[in-house]
Parts: sequence; C-alpha cells; structure tokens
Amino acid sequence: MKTIAHTTFDRLYAYLSRQPPEKRFLGYDPFDGLNSPLIAKTIFGRSRFIRLAWVQFFKKSPVNLRRLALVKPGYNPQALGLFLSAYSLLYKKFGRQGDLQAVKFLIEKIKATKISGYAGACWGYNFNWQARAFYQPRNTPMIVPTTAVFNGLLAAYALTKDQEVLALALSVADFITTHLNRSYAADSFAFSYSPADHSVIYNASLMASQVLASVYHHTQEQKLLADIEASVKFCLNHQHPDGHWTYGTKPYHQWIDNFHTGYNLENLAKIARYVAVPGLQEAIARGFDYYITTFFTADGRCKYYAGKTYPLDINNPAQLLATLVALDQKTAHQALVGRVISRTNKTMQDHKGYFYYQQHPYYTNKINYLRWSQAWMFYGLSQYLFAE
Repeated sequence: MKTIAHTTFDRLYAYLSRQPPEKRFLGYDPFDGLNSPLIAKTIFGRSRFIRLAWVQFFKKSPVNLRRLALVKPGYNPQALGLFLSAYSLLYKKFGRQGDLQAVKFLIEKIKATKISGYAGACWGYNFNWQARAFYQPRNTPMIVPTTAVFNGLLAAYALTKDQEVLALALSVADFITTHLNRSYAADSFAFSYSPADHSVIYNASLMASQVLASVYHHTQEQKLLADIEASVKFCLNHQHPDGHWTYGTKPYHQWIDNFHTGYNLENLAKIARYVAVPGLQEAIARGFDYYITTFFTADGRCKYYAGKTYPLDINNPAQLLATLVALDQKTAHQALVGRVISRTNKTMQDHKGYFYYQQHPYYTNKINYLRWSQAWMFYGLSQYLFAE
C-alpha cells in the first residue's frame, strides 16, 4: 500500500519525466538574479550593495521576473549532483531505462561543467552570487555544489562500476586539500567555502570533511585522516551545549536554521561511517535531539528558524528526509514524516507535480526553482523511500 510519501514522489517523478533530460535539468534558481544583463553589463553591477539588493529582490519576489530581466534557465551543478544520486538509486531499485538515460545524461553534463585549472575536480554555481560575506563570480569552484556532484558520482559508480567516474569523484580530495583555505583554532581548523574566501560556514566545512572521509574509505590514504579529524573537531568544538550550531562564525552569521542544521547532521553521520573522531557520536546525538525537537510542529510545519516558523521553505522537508536516512532514524520518526509530507503535499506541491519555493503567513511563493525545490525534494524523497 502506497504512503503519502510515495504518492508525493510519484507526482514529482511524473512531472520531471514529461521532459527529455536536456530540458528536464534546466531551470531557474532563487539566487540567479545577477545573470541578468541588465545589471551584469551595467555600472550597477559594480556595487556590492546593489548586487546584494538585486539578488534579494529576485529571491523574495513571489512573481518570477526573470524572463523580463533576460535571465535564462541554466544547468546548476548542485542540482545535477542531487539528481544523479537520486536517478542512480532509482535505476538500481527498478531497472527503468528512462532512469538509466537520465544517469548517463547527468554524468556527461557534470563532466562538461567541471571547472578546469585546479588540482582535482570541482564545480561551482552557474550564476554570479553576492552573499553578505563574499562575492563569487559564476563558475567559482565551491565546496557545496562540488560535494553534491561528488556524492552523485559515487552513487553512479556504485551502479555502473565505471572507473572513470570513480576517478573523477576521488580527485575532489585534491581540490579540497590543495585549494580550500583553512581557518585555524588551536589543533583544529575549518575549510573555506571556496578558494576565493576565508569564511567559516560549518555546513560547508563539514561537506569538505565528508568528501575526504568518503575518499578515505575508497583509497585508505592515511594522510587524509589528520585533515578529517582536525576539521571535524573544529565544528564539534563550536557546537553549543544544547546541540545547535549557528550558521557560521561571523557576527552576521549567528542565526540557527532548520536545513543547515540538517546538513551538519547528515554530513557528520556520513563521516562517522568511515572515520572514528572522538566525541563525534555524542555530538550527532545531541545535535539530532535539538534538531528534531526544535524545528517541527505538531501539524507538520517545518520551522525555518529556531525561534521563528516562517517562511516555510521546501528545503526543510527535503532535508528532514535525508537527515533521517543518514542517521538511521527513519523508522523512529515515521509519524513525523507522515505529518510533514502530508502538509507539504497539500500546500506546497502544484497539481502539475512540482514544488513551490516558500510559504509566508499571507502568500505562497509558487515559483518553480529546479535546484532549490525540485532537486532537493527528489533527492530527499528518493533517499527516504528507496535507499537501503
């Protein structure tokens, strides 16, 4: 008997399957406003403050003005990686040729979007990105999309046993250890978001640690252990006694939110599969207890912040599913998932099958974002329903 999670996934799967792969994985993103030539090719694009305001305007607007601003849909490497993980799992489970076709297309597109000039494979976003901490031009290599691609390639390798795919994935370790900056604290350090910044964002650093731990599992390179242990220790040392992490170390990074907490826990759990770091299991348990008791309401809403419910963001239910699978907590929290997915299905899934971006108290942002909404929900639901 199919559950509400199966029904929700089937609707999304059917929506995506109505398009061939070359169109299926093209889309808009909440942060792609700077791809507009109206700002990119004018004097306004030189101002950090105008760039930041421009990005936030497009991100928060419930009306999609991208066509009017000449922003074109693109292939986002993080979305490609998330979809590759999911379609590899689906083909392994069901053996459908359409899923295998998607896997092959995604592998080739990932190869085509790899950034050259670095020691090891790496990927970035397909848009200029102005954040509060830094400005990253399009195709700047970043650990977040690179990690999604890495995990997708490993999932595809488990399916195809293609040594070229495995070699491409394992080379990401060289990018991390050679090019990412390090912020030290005593005998520990955090990896930076990219080679172009020195920010300390806990989920980003842990993604780098997770990649190294997975590479270590495959290669048994002892030199990776010291970096894994020191970078994990940094993030454990910055966990608060009640189990939470803020987003990062900067004064303007002191918020506590749902999906970044989930990212931290998912990556720590993946690291713990391969490397024993002192205090790691205790930190995961403390962090998960905070996560599961703080961010979810009795009626199935996923709070955005620790002390604030809205906006209800589609990334939160998606990450809940991935977090529960990674921490082997799926069975223990079936009732919670049922409430969350039921509400998400009723209020945030369009009749066509795709998911809306955010709900606010008085309106819903129904823009169809491929990476943020569809790729994350496709990944989360497939992991929850079909991962062994």
